Amino acid sequence: MTSAKKQVRLSDIIGPAFYETHRLINMGIIDEAVEAGGRASLKSSYVSVELVQQLLKHPDCHALVTRQVGDTMRDSVYAQILWAIDKLGLTTKFRCTQSPLQCTYLPTGQRILFRGLDDPQKIKSIKLPFGYIGILWFEEADQIKGGEEAVRNVQQSALRGGEFGLTFISFNPPAASRNWANRYAREERKGKHIHHSTYLEAPAAWLGPKFLAQAEYIKETKPTKYRHEYLGEAVGSGTQVFENLQLEPISNKAIKNFDTIENGVDWGWYPDPWAFNRCHYDAARKTLYIFDELTRLRTSNEETAKMVMQRIESWESVTADSAEMKSCADYRAFGVRCREAVKGPGSVNASMKWLQGLNAIVIDPRRCPDTAKEFSEYEYETGRDGEVLPGYVDADNHHIDAVRYALNRIWMRRGA
Repeated sequence: MTSAKKQVRLSDIIGPAFYETHRLINMGIIDEAVEAGGRASLKSSYVSVELVQQLLKHPDCHALVTRQVGDTMRDSVYAQILWAIDKLGLTTKFRCTQSPLQCTYLPTGQRILFRGLDDPQKIKSIKLPFGYIGILWFEEADQIKGGEEAVRNVQQSALRGGEFGLTFISFNPPAASRNWANRYAREERKGKHIHHSTYLEAPAAWLGPKFLAQAEYIKETKPTKYRHEYLGEAVGSGTQVFENLQLEPISNKAIKNFDTIENGVDWGWYPDPWAFNRCHYDAARKTLYIFDELTRLRTSNEETAKMVMQRIESWESVTADSAEMKSCADYRAFGVRCREAVKGPGSVNASMKWLQGLNAIVIDPRRCPDTAKEFSEYEYETGRDGEVLPGYVDADNHHIDAVRYALNRIWMRRGA
């Protein structure tokens, strides 16, 4: 792994955690790299090096580097690009100026431009001597006002023309799971590579003993702060309901080995959706695995019954919200083994506390994106003084309810 312009080993300047992203970009498999990670994970160093490398490989394109506030760019991303140019041994090949803030690759005239998102007009008014903007970097993306829509607007304004297009989105995950950047890092699509890195994957010699000692001290004395700042976890703001949540892949092999499957349905039409989930509860490990979902709006009972029957085995049953007895009867008429969930005073609190008391709730975010979103973002309501209010919010919890119904017979058992 070497630089094309000078015999520089890229493995000496980018962390091993980023080799896979580098490979996917060079193979043309992805057009977007989302790099999330904690402090000193080396993500900004990697992106700056990759940006310069890709610029040189595509002589007709230019690059645009952005942050929310333009005034912060000189001492952050601009300095980071200067570092990358130097590490690649290309200092004499670039002319970098602070007014205007840009770097020009002298052999071709290609430019690396820097613009703040706080002045969109400066992006719209960009004039290039030739070619097109093919590379975008959104640094500290969690701070972008307008979130995904703002990013999309810049992409549509800047990425016009040309055969090559590559977007980098980098950020330290904020504590709140519902922040747009955390959400965006859970949403997969073809051509989008989502990668999370931490300082633990970086060569220790690059970080130095002082940093490592400080990280270890924070780990021992302030574990939540450590998880957020150093591991880049969305730890919540103290109001997250499911602190035992784990978002990770669940393999086909694991699903095949599940000896029992529970299915649940929460009725809905519009604007509240109909929701279906499949899950497995490992009683020995007190761990719940949620591996399948369906979400629909304005869909009849007959249609959703057909969908459910395509997802489950013929001998499996479905537990549904008993508030709609007719819908349950409809399902049985359509061939679904449907039973009503047993409900009563305090059943919501009891089932929610049971879920919270599990060692882990494992959700595959690729198989169950809507379920992962609900469980991740479900929080307690707070009063004006910031104090947490008792009870559970009855909103944006359709898959949570479907899971509760699926496990109705389990959590109601004494001692479960």
